[in-house]
Amino acid sequence: MEKKSIKEIVSTVMKALTLAMGIAVIVLSCMGQLEVQTAITMLGIGLASAGISMLEKK
Repeated sequence: MEKKSIKEIVSTVMKALTLAMGIAVIVLSCMGQLEVQTAITMLGIGLASAGISMLEKK
């Protein structure tokens, strides 16, 4: 098993967070358990993590 660097782990976590926030908003919205303000906040967090992930140099 190879060791991952901290940079690779953070990149993976940011990508997973982006996906998780998007899915969570969709599921909670379909269930009728999500307010608009909360959805916007969750999507903003997901978008910010996607931006951080894209800004990293390879």
